[in-house]
Amino acid sequence: MTDTITAPPARTSRGKGAVLAWGLWDWGSAAFNAVITTFVFTVYITSDSFGDGASVKLGWALAIAGLVIALVAPVTGRRADRAGRRTFWLTVNTAVVAAASFALFFIAPSPDYLLLGLVLLAVGNIFFEFASVQYNAMLNEISTPATVGRVSGLGWGLGYIGGIVLLLVVYFGFINPEVGLFGITSENGMDVRVSMLLCGIWTVLFSLPVILTIRDDKATRGAKGPQVGIVQSYRDLYKTVRDLWHHDRNTAYFLLSSAIFRDGLAGVFTFGGVLAAGWFGFSPGDVIIFAVAANVVAGIATVSLGVLDDIFGPKRVIMGSLGCMVVLGTLVFIFHDGGTQAFWILGLALCVFVGPAQSASRTFLARLIPEGREGELFGLYATTGRAVSFMAPAAFSGMVLLGAALTGAENLDDVQYWGIIGIVLLLLIGLLLLLPVKSRLNEESALAS
Repeated sequence: MTDTITAPPARTSRGKGAVLAWGLWDWGSAAFNAVITTFVFTVYITSDSFGDGASVKLGWALAIAGLVIALVAPVTGRRADRAGRRTFWLTVNTAVVAAASFALFFIAPSPDYLLLGLVLLAVGNIFFEFASVQYNAMLNEISTPATVGRVSGLGWGLGYIGGIVLLLVVYFGFINPEVGLFGITSENGMDVRVSMLLCGIWTVLFSLPVILTIRDDKATRGAKGPQVGIVQSYRDLYKTVRDLWHHDRNTAYFLLSSAIFRDGLAGVFTFGGVLAAGWFGFSPGDVIIFAVAANVVAGIATVSLGVLDDIFGPKRVIMGSLGCMVVLGTLVFIFHDGGTQAFWILGLALCVFVGPAQSASRTFLARLIPEGREGELFGLYATTGRAVSFMAPAAFSGMVLLGAALTGAENLDDVQYWGIIGIVLLLLIGLLLLLPVKSRLNEESALAS
């Protein structure tokens, strides 16, 4: 690893209109992230209506999807870079996500539809990640080194806020009332199924601005070298990883560090609701209200603190956020008998730092990437994150088992709060691995600017 890190070539942004259009894709992505894969459809398809073991089969389906993403995402990014067709492939991949969302309408509450539902969900996950590679790779096109932090923060923030808005529409429009909008009821799962149609419309509607605004430049197509076949793309990928390790170990270390702490960040949301309902006394309705509040806090914090990325540099933002989360997560463990009030305070405080850490991680990599290799390295970014996605669930479950062994508890539910220590450890490990990583731009220069 070299000690001298040079600044990337100067670039100019495309203007505020392009930035807003780009950020609206994040807003639209909430349909798949928040409604389909988190709070609504996955809960629906693992209900008793789909037979015994549906949740286990869901896990296998998502694991297979994750493997496909890990193997293919870097190659798709690299090929898009060389072809100069990021917007084209963003359009194609987003269209598949929307189509999968629409098709979920046909998943009736019966075991006969379980396999089809899981296949559609897995396909949606795969193409959503492919689209995200192209979307993230556009960050350098619409920002400058001086604005990349706030632009990234805007995207993350719009994603959180879009999730809130759509969740409220779905919950109060279809799920919660006995008779929802357009006379929709829960009979035959129509409340959830119609919500999937809304998700498809939402995805298409808010993806159009970036697709129509940031067009591929035909003059640059093929300028970065001839397109290569799939097999050669994998050979090139292996060479990229090898060369990255030998010649830019700084970026390699960042990818390792970020993979671990990003999985910890995901675990905060994944297991926050589990702890709220399972230990801190939240009702199912309370959990949904907390989820909305958590997204509000995370969204506002991400947009507001994005400017700190540009002032102090992304590394400082990440380290400060992770440090605060380690402390707050430890306090959740210490005050596990504090009831709902303790979780409301500490849980929402944790959410303040999730978004800024995620956004700054994206801008850190954007500052490290040489021009013309954005898709390729953001593909690796997706791959490293997916490669360790088992860590947060394993850490949570492992610490619950350890808690039972240390306390002599016979019922694992009696020591469920120990799981937060597993998430805290992941955040701490990611923080420690980040310490030796250097920024592409000297952070002293960022402070001076």
